[in-house]
Amino acid sequence: MPSQNEARRDLLTIYQAALRAVAGATCVRDYLLAYKITGPCYVIAIGKAASAMTRGAGEVLGDQVVDALIITKPGYSEKLPWLVMEAGHPIPDEKSLLAGDQLLEFIANIPESAEVLFLLSGGASALVEVLASGLTLQDLQTVNAWLLRSDLDIKACNTVRKSMSQIKQGRLAQLLAPRHVTNLVISDVADDDLSIIGSGLLVADGENAEQQQLIFSSLPAEFLSKFKNTVSAPGVGHACFRNVNTRVIANIGLALAAASACARKLGYRVKLSSQYLKNETLETGRELARKVINGKKNELFIWGGETNIKLPDETGRGGRCQAMALSAASEISSVDNILLLCAATDGSDGPGTDAGALVNGGTLARGYDAGLDENEYLQRADAGSFLELSGDLISTGPTGTNVADIVLGLKL
Repeated sequence: MPSQNEARRDLLTIYQAALRAVAGATCVRDYLLAYKITGPCYVIAIGKAASAMTRGAGEVLGDQVVDALIITKPGYSEKLPWLVMEAGHPIPDEKSLLAGDQLLEFIANIPESAEVLFLLSGGASALVEVLASGLTLQDLQTVNAWLLRSDLDIKACNTVRKSMSQIKQGRLAQLLAPRHVTNLVISDVADDDLSIIGSGLLVADGENAEQQQLIFSSLPAEFLSKFKNTVSAPGVGHACFRNVNTRVIANIGLALAAASACARKLGYRVKLSSQYLKNETLETGRELARKVINGKKNELFIWGGETNIKLPDETGRGGRCQAMALSAASEISSVDNILLLCAATDGSDGPGTDAGALVNGGTLARGYDAGLDENEYLQRADAGSFLELSGDLISTGPTGTNVADIVLGLKL
């Protein structure tokens, strides 16, 4: 039976194995080696993994790439031989609109006979935007700030975002038509729903009018006037989608399978859950901790997904992974044989630069020694500050991928 320190190293090793399996550069390179693009090619990459995905494409395509445009989150850019733009995330900013203008100009300069390689990963909804007529950046930021504090799920949030846009909900496909587009996607959502990732830049939206009306009825009344100039979107079967070939090249399932294989190689009994985590963050943390407590010795539980956290008007450090970890720590307090890792696969969990946390039965005691109260930190969405002082944060830097969050629970 491993010691606590050995088990901690093992959990970090398993987490890293999951990240390697869904690395953007590797997944793009492997796809392009198997399904070759011939002739001159233009590359558009948008999302947190945009730089890594473009690097992988460049390794295969080389001089075939005539030009490329990469739009990513601040701190996630790499030095590449093409234009790399950083823009606002999770709240769009002026740079998001500048990126939208640059995107339109880039597309206008692509010959209609050329191949386009489109590389999409999570975060794209905020990073690039072309607003519907009459809307301002302040409108965009006000609505997005409200959405982030709401308890609406990502599908509902992106339905609202699409209504403010001239490029989302398949509208970008209209601008790219009739060019042939290979659309490679790293999915960070449940069931790889392509209408959610990047708010469906190149795919039609399957929601009906009744579903959309239900979502909009939950919004503040002052927002409704902001959607009156929405540009019509192409429906399923529209001609603009005929030349778009979309493939999901990485998702949470691939990451969890790699984590399972690594854990078994290290000698652990694995219990891989098919449940996609999507319920309230703090209760989920406590629930998962209880499952690990009731598990068998040497049993490793593996989950994936993105929980839902309602944020106060002012937030502190850390996101849902750190909040989930601190909530779980309250359940396993003083239990000396339980460890639980909660971490984002993109390397950034909410405000701050940490990916998540790895807690054990001593986490709360270490915080108490520093004079901290976990409930106070959870209520103000500042779990990261508590976990920094308890010594439980995980920092990876940008990972070059984004397939939602991973939770590992181990009973020694």
